[in-house]
Amino acid sequence: MLAEDSGGKILDEPATLTAVVAPGSQLGPYRVEAPLGAGGMGEVFRAIDTRLGRAVAIKTCREQFSERFHREVRAISSLNHPHICTLYDVGSLPCGAAYIVTELVQGETLGDWLRHSPTLGRRLVVIGQVIEALGAAHKAGIIHRDLKPANIMVRFDGYVKVLDFGLAKRISHSRAHNEEILTAGVSIPGQIVGTPAYMSPEQIRGEEMDGRSDQFALGIILYEAIAGRHPWRQRKSTIDTMHAILHEDPPPLGLPDAGAIERIIRRCLAKTPELRFQSMAELGTALQRADAETMLPPTPSGPSIAVLPFTNMSADKENEYFAEGLAEEIINALANVPGMKVAARTSSFYFKGKDIEFGEIGKRLNVEHILEGSVRKSGSRLRVTAQLVKLSDGFHLWSERYDRDLTDIFVIQDEITPAITTSLRVKLSPDASRVRQYTPNVRAYELYLKARNLWFNGMRPELLPEFRGLLDGAIELDGQFALPHSFLGLYYTMQANIGFRRWQEVIPLAIAAEQAALRVDPSLPEAHALLGCCIGPCELDWERAERHWRLALAREPVSRDVLFWYGNHHVLPLGRIDEALDAMARGLGGDPLNLLYRHHFARGLRLAGRVKEAEAQLREVLEIDADFPHALGTLGSLCAQQGRFEEALTLTEKAHAIIPWSSLTAGLLAAMLGRAGAEDRAAALIDKLKSGAVNGGSGLTIFHAVRGELDRAAEWAEKAIEERDLAFVQNLGPFLRPTPWWPALAQRLNLPL
Repeated sequence: MLAEDSGGKILDEPATLTAVVAPGSQLGPYRVEAPLGAGGMGEVFRAIDTRLGRAVAIKTCREQFSERFHREVRAISSLNHPHICTLYDVGSLPCGAAYIVTELVQGETLGDWLRHSPTLGRRLVVIGQVIEALGAAHKAGIIHRDLKPANIMVRFDGYVKVLDFGLAKRISHSRAHNEEILTAGVSIPGQIVGTPAYMSPEQIRGEEMDGRSDQFALGIILYEAIAGRHPWRQRKSTIDTMHAILHEDPPPLGLPDAGAIERIIRRCLAKTPELRFQSMAELGTALQRADAETMLPPTPSGPSIAVLPFTNMSADKENEYFAEGLAEEIINALANVPGMKVAARTSSFYFKGKDIEFGEIGKRLNVEHILEGSVRKSGSRLRVTAQLVKLSDGFHLWSERYDRDLTDIFVIQDEITPAITTSLRVKLSPDASRVRQYTPNVRAYELYLKARNLWFNGMRPELLPEFRGLLDGAIELDGQFALPHSFLGLYYTMQANIGFRRWQEVIPLAIAAEQAALRVDPSLPEAHALLGCCIGPCELDWERAERHWRLALAREPVSRDVLFWYGNHHVLPLGRIDEALDAMARGLGGDPLNLLYRHHFARGLRLAGRVKEAEAQLREVLEIDADFPHALGTLGSLCAQQGRFEEALTLTEKAHAIIPWSSLTAGLLAAMLGRAGAEDRAAALIDKLKSGAVNGGSGLTIFHAVRGELDRAAEWAEKAIEERDLAFVQNLGPFLRPTPWWPALAQRLNLPL
């Protein structure tokens, strides 16, 4: 029989409850703000914990469901997991009815989320988080017994919370199949509790259940997530649905390339528990493996090489820029050779000044060969030596010494590339041999190299005037040299990034610099890409930005930097997250030690809901550089997202000390300080953000978002958009996409809904 309430309804079905809690009323320290919904057990309200300024949910209970209600309290109180709704408090209403206080999960049910979730990858990530939650519950001795899309919330940041343990049952341990199986008896023999469309066969029959019964329900949900329909849909009645679950196999998914996942679903939906996965951990591993098989990139082929920064042998140590510039030019030339895998500049130059053997460098960069060399510059004369080493045996495949005049530096670069390709038995294509389209004035080239050296070796605010002077000098000496013009655009955007000037002021100047570069070299990929970065997120003209990105990506081979920028600065803000991750991953190929790019990639993973992978990336970055501020700040935000507030505060404090000009970090730190009771320090940061600080709107947006005050966050988001704050569009815009405020914000940003 079905367990029914006094009105003869199945327990799962909602029943009207007369409100006993009114908006504006006070329950102990909790001020009730608004009703959130009603269900079969009672009503749910949004409230504010006046002690902490924290938004919470208060769930009331009808008297006839008090046993179920107290079961939920006991179940939740014994669980502590980031994907399970957290219990804060319990209490009694004036009428004597009970209530519980939980975290306020702002988002949408899994059923609603699936209606607009764009890709298979994102759906599997969400299901993976549900698997983790259920696995933790089973280990704690609890099965859910009422798992369904309505009891799974996807927060606005993509993080999952499993709710409603009102039918949860404490489970005992027994031995079966050579491992522990968690089992639960039924409250009354023959009674059915739960939602019929998501019940397991043993649950329908009123038999003993274990964690594999939850797995059956999850199999139905996974089927819905992949196929977009219930496996036994369109039955005439609840009884017909239950009969189908007992006796019919689900129809095929009917989707290409879903074979591995379909096999997993069919195993979850086996009629007998013994044929299903024997634990949630086993199911999770199988699903991860299936997902990885569909996403696995092709294995690169052909020879691979890393070009280390050339050693400066000159008496004048300031010639360091020249040695590094030569190595970088060779990297760029080799990257144009078809079939050649070349480690990127950032990763190759990471080993400068470090006493690390070539073999270890080869392992970390995944390359077979290394090119090293030295430069001695004296007056107008140069001595350049270069040697190519095969790492497997340590033998030198090629070496050469060049004694030339300074004006021959470009000839030397152009001679080294074919020598290396010949040694590695790679055919140098005619296009690759004609990469150099313009030979600049040597003195202008030197000034440009000095500017690049400043940029890539830790640009700091106090170095900006010197950086600008070098670029102006190069442009004055050779106005037809396009690269200094393009780098001047970076000078302007850097000022906004560090809070010196507002984005509205610098973007027109940056655009003018890139346009000057394109007047000299109309096909320069970097200039088109940087124009796309300015025109899209800042001028909010995404179509015109798209045209520049197409031109930036047109020159083969596509620059790694351009590819990464395209994913991070254009596709990600547009909400095409999986496409963005693909572009960023390809941009990172051959550049594993680019910490800034890895940080941005981790941020993309987080937006895709792949929180564990994002955290792993960030921690790997911090293993390489424990003081990398961007990774510290993002990891702090991620910890706050998961309720790990003490760790979030520590990380954010450290990040703010390193980059005090970051409004995003200041806003997050203010939220963490307020939660920790340091109200004075929090107020000082908020006052600074409100007092006209550059990019203050973004900081205040994240401050209110972390506190769960999404309506206030949306108000400040509008301010950030008015400021044309690039940090908002890239970092916060995607997080607000699923919220009720997104349509209005999207209209302001000229973005599709």
